[in-house]
Amino acid sequence: MPWSLKRYQQAGHLHFVTFSCYKRAALLNTPLAREVFEQTLERVRTWYGLFVTGYVVMPEHVHLLISEPERASLAVALQMLKQVVARKLGTRNVAQPFWQRRYYDFNVWSDEKRIEKLRYLHRNPVTRGLVEKPEDWKWSSFRHYAFGEVGVVEIESEWTARKRERMGVMPKVVLTEQDEKPHPPALPEG
Repeated sequence: MPWSLKRYQQAGHLHFVTFSCYKRAALLNTPLAREVFEQTLERVRTWYGLFVTGYVVMPEHVHLLISEPERASLAVALQMLKQVVARKLGTRNVAQPFWQRRYYDFNVWSDEKRIEKLRYLHRNPVTRGLVEKPEDWKWSSFRHYAFGEVGVVEIESEWTARKRERMGVMPKVVLTEQDEKPHPPALPEG
């Protein structure tokens, strides 16, 4: 790992992750390729216990806004995602990889940053001139946020939380060692 690259994980933050196809080739340029990526992302989400807050699949790169996985490290989950997609979509040319080796990871530590990154990734197809409006790009989480649509990838959002509540599914609360320590009594207001 290069000396200048630092990853901050196991901090409970969301991660804005970007990775590209090898030499920025448009290997995700077809609807089928983007659908394979979405299906694989959903499988990896369930395998590793990731929360996907947002995503967009572009012709030559991908942006994800995800949690750290419950099982394994973020690097392992991303490696599995990239390997499975490469195996399903890769060419028979073993000399040319499907993905660039590295990925960009930015810790999202605030609600403002989360909204900023969601807007960025949802507007990416518009900025690139692929569509006129974000809702016209099928391979992103935008339609989930705008219309509550359920897509291939489960998106962690208020829509999803309300759906779980209606179904009677309540999230598990995991206590950390720090949470298990006794808290001082609350002071009366006034």
